[in-house]
Amino acid sequence: MRDLVKAYGAVEALRGLDLRVEPGDFLTIFGPNGAGKTTLLKILATLTRPTEGSALVAGKDVVRQAGAVRKLVGVISHNTYLYPQLTALENLEFYARMYRLPTGRDRALALVTRMDLRRRMNDRVGTYSRGMQQRLSVARALLHDPELLLLDEPYTGLDQHASRVLAEVLEGLRDGTRTVIMTTHNLQEGLAGCDRAAILVEGRLIFDRRVSEIDASGFQETYFSCVRAQVRRL
Repeated sequence: MRDLVKAYGAVEALRGLDLRVEPGDFLTIFGPNGAGKTTLLKILATLTRPTEGSALVAGKDVVRQAGAVRKLVGVISHNTYLYPQLTALENLEFYARMYRLPTGRDRALALVTRMDLRRRMNDRVGTYSRGMQQRLSVARALLHDPELLLLDEPYTGLDQHASRVLAEVLEGLRDGTRTVIMTTHNLQEGLAGCDRAAILVEGRLIFDRRVSEIDASGFQETYFSCVRAQVRRL
């Protein structure tokens, strides 16, 4: 990402953002509400276009090559992108057909098992709890084995069991074969899963280091001082 700007009228959600994420990185971007975290992920997922600047995913431009980028990206957000009138298995098989996966049903069965949903896979998603829907959303995002996984506040609204399952899944992704970018304002959950941490405030990246290079308590103080400074400017 280079000189990335996203404006909504007179409001700039991103202000000249520069960020390079290496293949295999697990980057957590921390920031308060309104920092621009969701906007950044939407740009990478081709759900919105930048006002200025550019962003590439595996060398492909998110604007000029949006179709190719979508095949490389999996998205987990507040919107589960699931159809409530369909069963869990039907949802995954539908997306498997969209991605033209030759072994879509086998992949779907493996993922519902991994997400601890096998016993309910033939029930309509509309009968699922929020936590179950989020776990199925993770399965949907992983279905086509994306090179880049984008997680926008994935723990929001999850119960303890769902949070534990999600944490185990994310831990399994830390093998260097897939790039992961997660946004959150929860320091404990965010630092536990990543190998790189960044702070985004008012559309600007003000901190970006490897987790091995930072002290957790020092990072916490840095983060909260940034948030307090933002509040004082409001």
